Amino acid sequence: MSYVCSFWTCYVLYKEYKIIATMRLEFLASQNRHPDQFTVLVRNVPPDPDEAVSEHIEHFFCVNHPDHYLTHQVVYNAVKLAKLVAKKKSFQNWLVYYQNKHERNPSKKPTTKTGFWGLWGSKVDAIDYYTTEIGKLSEEEDAERERVISDSEAIVPAAFVSFKTRWGAAVCAQTQQSSNPTIWLTEWAPEPRDVFWDNLAIPYVELTIRRLLMAVALFFLTFFYMIPIAFVQSLANIEGIEKVLPFLKPLIEKDVVKSFIQGFLPGIALKIFLVLLPTVLMTMSKIEGFISLSSLEKRSASKYHLFILVNVFLGSLIAGTALQQLKQFIEAPTGDFPKTIGMSIPMKATFFITYIMVDGWSGIAVEILRLVPLVMFHIKNTFLVKTDQDREQAMDPGCLDFATSEPRIQFYFLLGLVYSVVTPVLLPFIVAFFTFSFVVFRHQVHQ
Repeated sequence: MSYVCSFWTCYVLYKEYKIIATMRLEFLASQNRHPDQFTVLVRNVPPDPDEAVSEHIEHFFCVNHPDHYLTHQVVYNAVKLAKLVAKKKSFQNWLVYYQNKHERNPSKKPTTKTGFWGLWGSKVDAIDYYTTEIGKLSEEEDAERERVISDSEAIVPAAFVSFKTRWGAAVCAQTQQSSNPTIWLTEWAPEPRDVFWDNLAIPYVELTIRRLLMAVALFFLTFFYMIPIAFVQSLANIEGIEKVLPFLKPLIEKDVVKSFIQGFLPGIALKIFLVLLPTVLMTMSKIEGFISLSSLEKRSASKYHLFILVNVFLGSLIAGTALQQLKQFIEAPTGDFPKTIGMSIPMKATFFITYIMVDGWSGIAVEILRLVPLVMFHIKNTFLVKTDQDREQAMDPGCLDFATSEPRIQFYFLLGLVYSVVTPVLLPFIVAFFTFSFVVFRHQVHQ
């Protein structure tokens, strides 16, 4: 049956990827041309004492790609300008709010305080105050924009280089541009909405050091995270709770409580420990220096998949059954270690069944209900929404969380493969999860 399941899995994956590849090619062939298909991102542009960064880039590509180079756009460090733009946008939103308030009650002019968040300071006419402040910010914004454009120090050693043909862009993106592999780094430019601007100016050496440090940090996070998970897993059973909290023994011995502890408590405890993990992994991916939001999500998804593979699958096996069979592990010969692990896998089938129901079924149900965005909308609508623009932003449900959804699907696929032969009773729960997921995600994507 192992051979049968393996062959069937490989065949189905082959058919599925063939369909995906065909759909991808049809999508690319049916789309109009986009600027990012002709554009390459160039980073680590070396300084030149005789030329400015923009002139140096133009000269380099005119010499090395004379038949295909079209134009380029250097990247500016405009952090201060971005803050001014955001502040001006906030003030314009407040101005619209007070204008609407005045229109509803023309006899009373709205007022505000000039201090922090309008909580203290001198009381002034709100419409006049925000109109004046917006005018001042517009002047500061224009001055800062001129300073950024004219200041050579504000230019980041990176640029978006456009080519006349896709072939020219592909050659540039996939080849080394210099004998020194640390300068003139080229790659396909992400779409403008997908660019993560904060990481464009990271030098090559610093980028390598960052990724090395994050790899080490991920290693320690993955394996040391297993300690609290193992501790909670050991306590999330009747014997562990009665040992730590003996006064709860009369309550625990009741059938309803005992069924809950044996069935759902281990899965719930494990799920709680994984709540903050996606945020931590996304922060680590940002530190690594990836330049697009999609690459950040992809990298975070790979970290999350590795984490749940080690901690949820292997960690649960070791913490759940291997620790209970510690004496057998110690006394068993070295060559029998895989056999002992193999014997522990069927013993955890009950735990994974409850985990599928707690994490998989309930997670998909929460996805279709969108409870967190719904609660956040009502909180924002009560305390933060002042104008129609605020309400539109508050009502935005966001997109599917690829960094957590895709690794979870891979994990349940792994569980199905492992237990399809060992403990087939788990398969109906896996099939129910994928059926429910198909319906939910198809609905979410179409919406």
